[in-house]
Amino acid sequence: MTNPFEDQDAQYLVLVNAEQQYSLWPAYIEVPQGWEIAHDEASRQDCLGYIEETWTDMRPKSLVDAMEGN
Repeated sequence: MTNPFEDQDAQYLVLVNAEQQYSLWPAYIEVPQGWEIAHDEASRQDCLGYIEETWTDMRPKSLVDAMEGN
């Protein structure tokens, strides 16, 4: 069995959690609780490109808020 997260031919989603952390997710696997779809089903490369462009600050949201006094 191959790793479903590394299948170049599969369709993926981009998920985001409450801490604004992103994840590549195989489209055929149910979205886990606590995560929302940030980018609809697309190729692996398209989803990775979206993550690279969007997730520019790797700090969790709670840390950003604490550092900014929010």
